[in-house]
Amino acid sequence: MNGKINVKKLSVILVIAYLIIGTSFYFIGGEQLKIGKSNNSLSYEVGDSPIGAILNNTTIEQDFSVNADIINKISIKVATYARVNKGNLFIKLVDKQNGNNILNQTIDVSTLKDNSNLVLDIRSKIIGIEGKTLALIITSDIDDINNSITLYTGKGIEGLPLYVNEQLNENTLLLNVECGEKLWFGQYYWFIFLIGLILLISYMLSLASKQKNEKQSLGLNVMTAFIKYKFLLSQLVERDFKTKYKRSVLGILWSFLNPILTMTVQYIVFSTIFKSDIPNFPVYLLSGIVVFNFFSEACGMGLMSIIGNASLITKVYVPKYIYPVSRVFSSVINLLLSLIPLTIVMLLTNTKITFSIFLIPFALICTVLFCIGMAFILSSTMVFFRDTQFLWNVISLLWMYATPLFYPENIIPDTFSFILKINPMYHFIRFIRIAILQGVSPEPMAYLYCIIFSMGTLLIGAIIFKKSQDKFVLNL
Repeated sequence: MNGKINVKKLSVILVIAYLIIGTSFYFIGGEQLKIGKSNNSLSYEVGDSPIGAILNNTTIEQDFSVNADIINKISIKVATYARVNKGNLFIKLVDKQNGNNILNQTIDVSTLKDNSNLVLDIRSKIIGIEGKTLALIITSDIDDINNSITLYTGKGIEGLPLYVNEQLNENTLLLNVECGEKLWFGQYYWFIFLIGLILLISYMLSLASKQKNEKQSLGLNVMTAFIKYKFLLSQLVERDFKTKYKRSVLGILWSFLNPILTMTVQYIVFSTIFKSDIPNFPVYLLSGIVVFNFFSEACGMGLMSIIGNASLITKVYVPKYIYPVSRVFSSVINLLLSLIPLTIVMLLTNTKITFSIFLIPFALICTVLFCIGMAFILSSTMVFFRDTQFLWNVISLLWMYATPLFYPENIIPDTFSFILKINPMYHFIRFIRIAILQGVSPEPMAYLYCIIFSMGTLLIGAIIFKKSQDKFVLNL
């Protein structure tokens, strides 16, 4: 049976794919793979008193220094007096030791929102500033006080002096400076890439040797099983997909309509009634709905996969793992169809599309593997404990509310932030949202989280399923 697998041909395909994907990933990932957030970021958000109207005769200078070599982002809290104003702010960042301008930016005050953070546009990282005294200097061309804005300040602290028209102020601007640090992953990427290539080639040579000597191998067994039961798997997937829409008037159109209708309802509720201020909320919302709906559907169908195929299991020998896997794969079809309305909404909202969208398949594959692992666990439990389906309905509902689908993750108090860290769906959805909404690659840890949760759940699910599958027939 192993002789049917052309290991040499497969090896060549895998090596070429590895070279293309690995090289492309380095350039698509960009700076996110090389520079990450530093623990030395400066955050000062104590107090909430305005500094006064900023007019053309006003000069504000906020001095500060950071214990990091890179600045990723700078933001300050502004107030518009709850009106639309006219004019410009001129902001520059100066190295006080040599007087060099590090950053110059002009801000149209009509674009600012009341009680919001003004984020400076740092298109290239500010590097080489560790320990230096920097000055954020703000001026304006506004001469009418009715068109002016103001900045928020808090109680001043040593090391952050604030000067207004060269006079020392007792307060400090509500300033946030996000610092960065060089990541070892980016520095040693090509070394890691080379090690991975060597391991892949070594493994494929090992498979070829075992095939030649007719020795057992987990990799060969998996590939053999896939080839042997490929037709059966496709038939089960097709059956499950057709059964879902049997006697439905709209049929497959529900794969498009379901996420769109859900998004529409939640968008109306959370953008009008609860006044959500999440940027590009339609895409934010729909991306979460599409992925979580797939998870909910795949696990729900996988839960019933063994019970629902009891007549086949008791009469015909087929590897039992085929049934939960086929249920998840049938849900994958709906997932792919649901990506079409997501793409349409992205185009309608003028979402900037970058090369980072090519990273989305990684998160989707991790989600699929995670769902297969969950299907193994749920289907095994369902055989011995029929109340699992009712418990799962409650758990999935709680899981949905614990995942930031329609609310921003920053509203969760620090006390409960651990809920996000242990929530696999949060990491999968966050990965996709960063790639779409920010147009960049997530940080390396985001990849690691996705891999750990997907492969870990798949491994645990496979172990549970394998140990319990021999007892299925006695309990069906």
